[in-house]
Amino acid sequence: MNERLSWHLSQKGIENMKGTISTIQFNSQLLQHTFSLHVYTPPQYAEGHKCHLAITQDGLDYFQLGKIAKKMDEAMEKGARPVIVVGIPYPSIKQRSKWYAPHHDDHIRYMQFLKEELLPFVEQAYETWQLPHARTLIGDSLAGTISFLTALTYPNTFHRVIMQSPYIDAYVLKRVKETDIWNNFELYHTIGTKETAVETTFGEKMDFLTPNRTLSTLLRNGHARYQYHEFNGTHHWKYWEKDLYNGLQFMYDF
Repeated sequence: MNERLSWHLSQKGIENMKGTISTIQFNSQLLQHTFSLHVYTPPQYAEGHKCHLAITQDGLDYFQLGKIAKKMDEAMEKGARPVIVVGIPYPSIKQRSKWYAPHHDDHIRYMQFLKEELLPFVEQAYETWQLPHARTLIGDSLAGTISFLTALTYPNTFHRVIMQSPYIDAYVLKRVKETDIWNNFELYHTIGTKETAVETTFGEKMDFLTPNRTLSTLLRNGHARYQYHEFNGTHHWKYWEKDLYNGLQFMYDF
């Protein structure tokens, strides 16, 4: 194991439907922070049987508000491939912005944390397919942005992204235009038609819809396996929770 990795595995099995949610303490040297990760393991999970891996930014929100564990149970009942879900919580709104927003330098260290610390930790603790197309990054809003940017930065590590109402700026669009590596990706991308004046953690209201449509045009002109959807709603978990099932269905073929 990487010597930079400090970890303590304490499985506290909490039965959730047919799968199991566990809490794992993980210390990141890069971010100087100890996380209480939420980990969903499917009912089929057993030693020797490998699973796909999904890593969610805004992890606590995805477990509590997005009900991702229950949705995974339902997906596998309908024939989806087994998936382990790791939810990464953020310690505060301020720190979330520093880690996720592309205009903050800390977003680079957060991406390094995902690849160099968290991924080796998870893949040594659990049986997963250690392949780019077996790893999915998931996020809403800024969490969707950092998920997409991480795949663009480490295209040989992550090939799948679910991004719900991501924050898109000129930097993100530039990253897409300057490479065609994302043509190898599988991307699920949604935005609400009423997301034209979103109150952001930057302290201003912003139009999310227009830049997301611009991003969609770029991605549609490529060769990635890509699904784009506009829902009738605002920048809120009320809509992302309903939409998440569609993203999982696209990504895991059920």
